[in-house]
Amino acid sequence: MELYQATTTAPVNIAVIKYWGKRDAKLNLPTNSSLSVTLSQDDLRALTTASCSPTFTEDRLWLNGVEESVATSSRLTACIDNLRQLRAELEQENPSAPRLSTFKLHICSENNFPTAAGLASSAAGFAALVRAIADLYQLPQSAKDLSRIARQGSGSACRSLMGGYVSWEMGEADDGNDSLAEQVAPQSHWPEMRAAVLVVSAERKTVPSTAGMQATVATSALFRHRADVVVPERMSAMKRAIKEKDFEAFADLTMKDSNQFHAVCLDTSPPIFYLNDTSRACIRFVEELNRSAGKVIAAYTYDAGPNCVIYYTVENEEIVLGALKKCLANIDGWRERDAALAASLPEGFDSRTLDAVSQGITRLILTQVGGDPVSIAQDKGLIGQDGLPKSLKGH
Repeated sequence: MELYQATTTAPVNIAVIKYWGKRDAKLNLPTNSSLSVTLSQDDLRALTTASCSPTFTEDRLWLNGVEESVATSSRLTACIDNLRQLRAELEQENPSAPRLSTFKLHICSENNFPTAAGLASSAAGFAALVRAIADLYQLPQSAKDLSRIARQGSGSACRSLMGGYVSWEMGEADDGNDSLAEQVAPQSHWPEMRAAVLVVSAERKTVPSTAGMQATVATSALFRHRADVVVPERMSAMKRAIKEKDFEAFADLTMKDSNQFHAVCLDTSPPIFYLNDTSRACIRFVEELNRSAGKVIAAYTYDAGPNCVIYYTVENEEIVLGALKKCLANIDGWRERDAALAASLPEGFDSRTLDAVSQGITRLILTQVGGDPVSIAQDKGLIGQDGLPKSLKGH
């Protein structure tokens, strides 16, 4: 079989200045800019293989072992159509190039973390899909250029095309040409950043992000002030904090923006509850950790789900993880190197928050700031030489 193939991994990103609200739902154009930290693909990543062949009769997609419809997903077809058009232009310039743009695609993708549970699965998934097809088509476009396409699949996917600290500039153009991702700083600029993901629930969200955003834009009185006034100021301040590696400023902005994002969700009619009792207990845990430490050493943030992400730097890792071990020692996710770490709390820590945290957390993911999407060797791909997922054939 004549088969062309490329495989890519792409990272999860967790926003510290949140994206919420669309000015154009079809093009995924946001009502405000946003900024995120790309996390390490050693711990959180989507792995995607894109293949094409003149023998394929239709576009097909398998996600975590289950075949999904391509034709009924307007977001997916928008990404594929854009990438095919770029490949067709390349073929027009080079008549000897294989006519890959005319072949149907088979795409297989797997996440190593829960899907649709507030862990940015769609961001990593669409970023990996766009990067894999772009590599398959040997497109010359930069990650910044491709971010316009990934954005149409999942807004925050545009940020997962780059490592380090990444902004998604909302843009002003009606066609979305200037709504794209820009790297604020690479992973190497501030590699000391760490993250602990406390998985509260691996279940699907009760209110999907897109539906939640539309409801907020339509009904929240607080929303417009956030988009027009608060976020632009915080974007500037956060970029400055990252460039200066000022963790206290970074943490203060991160927690305030998370709280305001969820306040806007509560101000929606009917109100949207992404946080639960365990989520709120984790907030109290971080606040008490900072208070008892005598300085800001950790920052919590929540996307559209109950899972808590705690940012901290390597210099305070022993204090943060020691406190987490006090209440989560028996939870899956601790690394071998953490075995000797003592469970301890700063002097004066109010331990009343610990039980609520320990009872609601199902998994711990310890990670750090990560890099760009990575191309994977063909023999590590998810699709076999027959054009079908290896997992289906037991390859």
